Amino acid sequence: MDRYHEMVVFQAVAESLSLAAAARRLNLSVPTVMRATAELESRLGVVLLSRSTRGVKLTEAGARFVDDCSRIIQEVNAAEVRANGMHVQARGNLSVLMPLLFSRKSMAPILVDYLKLFPEVLIFAQYHDRFPNMHEEGLDVAVLIGDLPSSALIAIKVGHVRHAVSASPTYLAAHGEPDQPADIVRHHIVHSYFSGGANEWKFQQQGEVQSLNFRPRISCASIQTAIEAAMHGAGLTRCLSYQLYDYFEDGSLCRVLTDYELPAMPVHVVYRGGRKASARVRSFVDFAVAYLRQHPALARE
Repeated sequence: MDRYHEMVVFQAVAESLSLAAAARRLNLSVPTVMRATAELESRLGVVLLSRSTRGVKLTEAGARFVDDCSRIIQEVNAAEVRANGMHVQARGNLSVLMPLLFSRKSMAPILVDYLKLFPEVLIFAQYHDRFPNMHEEGLDVAVLIGDLPSSALIAIKVGHVRHAVSASPTYLAAHGEPDQPADIVRHHIVHSYFSGGANEWKFQQQGEVQSLNFRPRISCASIQTAIEAAMHGAGLTRCLSYQLYDYFEDGSLCRVLTDYELPAMPVHVVYRGGRKASARVRSFVDFAVAYLRQHPALARE
């Protein structure tokens, strides 16, 4: 495998942090991906990936090298586009799916700023908390929260979120802060059945996931309504951490039971088309990935 294709393989591994995912993305076998990264490390004389039974992660040298790889690959692709006489400017319709609330908190600025740079693109944005069939629904790009099902789609990890329990300072002052999950039975619960369904919350204790049933004092049809009720002192509510980030920052809600939260869930930008994706898809993905990776609400805590 030549140097350029070694860099392509390494970039795919670095973006997905998974040899298997990189292999699916590039239509290669896992042994081929492993051999290409090993040969690259051997030629450079430096370790780029730290390998374990849980997967791979970039070393400090790998993080620096992948930036150079991305720049070189982009320049080669741009050169090919110019040689073929293709339009580099993104234009046309772009269909994007985003989670509810995520759109308002994180994606709205991305859409506005992207359209300033690419005025010939028309975006159709959908907001829903589900895993779509992107091919059947004609979606170009989706932002998805949680572990992804096996798919031929390309997924780029941009951050993590957690299930977080919170309440207003006034409520906690009046009722006390729960010290452990079992304490929620003596508290007022503001539940959003849109996000959870059953009247139960899951927590992690001593490495095991435990479910706790409760009788909600208020049941809300939307997550935002539950958050607003909790802000006004109605009780404890549980949402994804990015949905509560601004409220934690301004102090209107306080996070509790942090030691018992479930493991963080990944956030991915997913798109179809691979290297054959249109300029509007590639440009939007690049723009969204760069923005979301810097967003503090998606940082691993």
